[in-house]
Amino acid sequence: MTGIIRPFRTDDAEAMAVLTGAAIRGIGSRAYAPAQVAAWNARHPGPERFLASAAKGDTILVAVNAADLPTAYALLEPDGHLDMLYCHPDYAGQGYAGKLLAMAENRARASGTTRLFTEASELARPVFARAGFRVVQRRDFTIPHAGADVAIHNYAMEKVLD
Repeated sequence: MTGIIRPFRTDDAEAMAVLTGAAIRGIGSRAYAPAQVAAWNARHPGPERFLASAAKGDTILVAVNAADLPTAYALLEPDGHLDMLYCHPDYAGQGYAGKLLAMAENRARASGTTRLFTEASELARPVFARAGFRVVQRRDFTIPHAGADVAIHNYAMEKVLD
């Protein structure tokens, strides 16, 4: 893994929105059908989501490349919810997700949080499992998209912090 992980800056928001879409389309297609990827991608957050999260006090950790451009990120809410963990396909498999999860866990522990929880995609589930999260349940649901309800799933996962 090259690059560093640093706190979110407001000028990262646009690149992170682009990164999120690239991850959903490029990595999500490895485990989800085209209609599922399209529905998931259609609801992914724009730059305003990151700005609002930062303004309300969420912790956003950003992995950047040598040019200081976001390559991966984790978004941790104060209650221990890991709302987002995405990596650009060009940087997947290089250890960013594990490093981001470890840093998010350290931040959570420092703030007194005793439990982390998330909703992990089929592809993110093993990454979270390697970080010590356990599956609570598979979540089957639908996403309205293009006039249809597209069935998709993810996993409710948690990690109790000792």
